[in-house]
Amino acid sequence: MSNPDSFIDEVTEEMRRDKLFGYLRRYGWVAVLIVLGIVGGTAWNEYRSAQDRAAAQAAGDALLAALAENDEAARATAMAAVTAAGNAAVITALLTASTQQQAGQAEAAAASLSALATNADTTAIYRDLAAIKAAMLPVGDMPARLAALAPLAQPGQPFRLLALEQMAYLTLETGDQTGAVAILRQIAEDAAVTRGLSDRVQTLLIALGEDAAGAALAQ
Repeated sequence: MSNPDSFIDEVTEEMRRDKLFGYLRRYGWVAVLIVLGIVGGTAWNEYRSAQDRAAAQAAGDALLAALAENDEAARATAMAAVTAAGNAAVITALLTASTQQQAGQAEAAAASLSALATNADTTAIYRDLAAIKAAMLPVGDMPARLAALAPLAQPGQPFRLLALEQMAYLTLETGDQTGAVAILRQIAEDAAVTRGLSDRVQTLLIALGEDAAGAALAQ
């Protein structure tokens, strides 16, 4: 390469460096802000993760301590005092209701389940499960319990057959055997019925004087 060409290249390179330094002097603060934002965001995420882990561990320790109570009433009281978030809150609510039911506190158990069933932040399938379990408790009037189960027994609902089963039991409690049998047959004829549920339905139908074909057994 000739000397003139080399000189031109050197000048061009120098101009590029000057332009780059000019950009850095003019916009360098933007790069600094970006770096600070990345570092700050990472630190905040680490802090939040540590907080979440600490909260989850505290909730787990509280649950274990509550479940270790030998007295049923004390266990239910300790469970009701546990605070948790996310999926841990769902598990806590279900365990709390279970311990309250074991302690004979049906009203408190129903309240715990109803709170979970109406919590918009809870996943729908857990809300439905809580609603079914609440309707199974002997709390409230029969029409209200049946009304709570009705939307859960609609086609496409995940707990449809279980909701229908509970509706059959409640209908039978009202003295409406014909209505209960109709619901039981609806369950028995459903393609999604499990073996266990089918056996329970068939057993109850026979106990009610009905056979699998739908005719009443001779009395």
